[in-house]
Amino acid sequence: MREPIFFRRDDTLTLEQARYWKNLLYRVVKIGTELEVAPPKGVKRPIFEEAVREAMAPSGSLESLGRYGVLNVQTEHCGIEVQIIGRHPYFWALREQYTYILATLDRLGGRVRPTCGLHFHILTPSLNEPVPEIVLANLWNLTRRYAPELKFLTSGGEKREALCRRRNHNSHLEMVKLTPGTLSMAAIQQHLRESRIVPEHQNFLNLEHLGFPEEGGVLPFHLEFRFPDMDLSPTSVTAKTFLFLAMVLKAVDLSRYGIIHVGTMTTWERKKEILNRLSNNDGNLATSDTSQVTDEMIEELRVGCRELLDLLAPAFDRFEDNPALEVLHVLAETPISLLRVSGRDWEEIERLLAARADQGTDPLDEIDHRLMRCIELLEWDGFPDAKAWGWRAAWEFQLTPQELQRRLDKLDRLRGLRWDPRLGTYQFTS
Repeated sequence: MREPIFFRRDDTLTLEQARYWKNLLYRVVKIGTELEVAPPKGVKRPIFEEAVREAMAPSGSLESLGRYGVLNVQTEHCGIEVQIIGRHPYFWALREQYTYILATLDRLGGRVRPTCGLHFHILTPSLNEPVPEIVLANLWNLTRRYAPELKFLTSGGEKREALCRRRNHNSHLEMVKLTPGTLSMAAIQQHLRESRIVPEHQNFLNLEHLGFPEEGGVLPFHLEFRFPDMDLSPTSVTAKTFLFLAMVLKAVDLSRYGIIHVGTMTTWERKKEILNRLSNNDGNLATSDTSQVTDEMIEELRVGCRELLDLLAPAFDRFEDNPALEVLHVLAETPISLLRVSGRDWEEIERLLAARADQGTDPLDEIDHRLMRCIELLEWDGFPDAKAWGWRAAWEFQLTPQELQRRLDKLDRLRGLRWDPRLGTYQFTS
């Protein structure tokens, strides 16, 4: 990380506290989304809304996931909004869910217009103790520090001079001014609530749902990232889910040292200049005018995105069987907006990103499943070493030692394998 400057704090977390909160938040955080789309040309909004509602079968209750994980379908200024119930994220399950939802919206003629946003809610419904305030402060400043890069990476416009929607409903104007180096997060929330510049719920990072109990900390812990533009790629939406979860977990790590700074004055002023050129209200209709974002700035944004993803990379190691970081590296270089500018349609974009997500995955065949069963049920045990066990397995499935090892490596990547000398067999670690 360039310029790793920290505000000193007396409430930094110990190593044990950081481990506890990372583990707890990873277990309890659920991420819900709001997908905004416009109706097809010539179709009245109520007719489109009813068709979407019928196809999505919303549960209408946070206590019931329903068939497709949809809470509600409701009217929105751009057309309609599909509210997705938060669930503990697992890449492949989420991608399957979003594949159905987004394909259905596309089939029904839903359009991604410049008025359409894609909001990510960090939810902790089962959390019953306050999150240390320093964690929230670090998440706030991490978002501020990389605000231009985050806006670029999640941009979805279709023109070079209109890379993203306008600033109105995801404004950074207050966020760039308010630092937890001098203000508590409760004071920042109050400032946002009273602001006449930006309506509270339309901030780049929305804090309106947070609570600050008298005993300290933050509870409820509910944040909304409002700046991403809507897109119709399930692989993209899924990968971005893990981007925001990784930022929460990284905020815990940073809280061992103080509060991360946005950088030196020169760096910060440059970031604000780029952010203002990228996100403003000067474009046609509901777009931001990005005609003043130069090729040099695009390259600076790419460099900043790489820095952010490198910083977050250890958090992604916690996510099992998860290619989100690989997808995000693609979007860091060519976000949805630049892919659309290049002339790709939604099907081509999804195919490109899905290929990156699927890269390195080796599907399981019948022998793999039988081998997995043998290990799972401890069917072969009592062997003196892994080599003897391997000869038994190779004979059973008529495999060469090299082919058996390839299959074991595949299962190791999928489930984790270890040799148990006491039992004399392999066991899965997850």
